[in-house]
Amino acid sequence: MKGTVKWYDRVKGYGFIQTEDDRDIFVHRSGLEVSHTNLEAGQAVEFEIEQREKGPVAVQVRKAE
Repeated sequence: MKGTVKWYDRVKGYGFIQTEDDRDIFVHRSGLEVSHTNLEAGQAVEFEIEQREKGPVAVQVRKAE
């Protein structure tokens, strides 16, 4: 799936990604690929979505190609 980083707090290690269909998906630093550890607002990313107890979470987050 593709989306854009809405915001990401490096200190707290979480933020949100807006999908192409305008959903906001939670992202935690544990869901970032090792080669891509920092996210910037407005950055295009690719990711997978996992359904968890509290809702959908972005995982395998990486820079869009």
